[in-house]
Amino acid sequence: MEPEPRIDLYWLPLGAGDNTHCVRVNGRAYEALVALVERRDRCDLYHSALEVLRGGARYVIEMAPVWSSGAAQGTVSEGPVGLRVLGRSRAFRYEVRCWRDGVIPDAAAAVVGGPVPVETDSARTKRLLELVPSFPTATWGRDELRTGEMWNSNSLISWLLAASGHDTGTITPPDRGRSPGWAAGLVVAARQGADAGRR
Repeated sequence: MEPEPRIDLYWLPLGAGDNTHCVRVNGRAYEALVALVERRDRCDLYHSALEVLRGGARYVIEMAPVWSSGAAQGTVSEGPVGLRVLGRSRAFRYEVRCWRDGVIPDAAAAVVGGPVPVETDSARTKRLLELVPSFPTATWGRDELRTGEMWNSNSLISWLLAASGHDTGTITPPDRGRSPGWAAGLVVAARQGADAGRR
């Protein structure tokens, strides 16, 4: 008998596993500026990834820089970073991975309590895995899709969960945390669902 499907959401501190400290420093500077503009306290920033178990197989779904890719890491699509024109260079491209038996490099840095289970079933889990290659590869860090928020790794995860019929209403980052890009994925998934309904 096959094991029950399972989806675990990992909230990972921005910059975890980055030995250059570039991501962490830039993330803190970005959050300080946004907090100043919005007149609020600074938050900890998180990015997200999924671990999906279905049919006895385990998959890791995440977004990562193309230049960090190794052999057979399950890359299904790529997109530009910063500006579309910069995406001609591997240094400014991201990839979407659906990696069978893969690893989340900075999983050890996941918040206290570990991954967050997402309520699912066989049909929704299957749909989520099928959707990964069709993720809209808009420019990372920009708002090309006019959602009011940047497009990034959090957009990937929220889009997949929402578009596959999972309840995202109770999913929030850890206390005093923020996940830029999460709302963008939800907006695009809702928009696409509405378009499909009209057709």
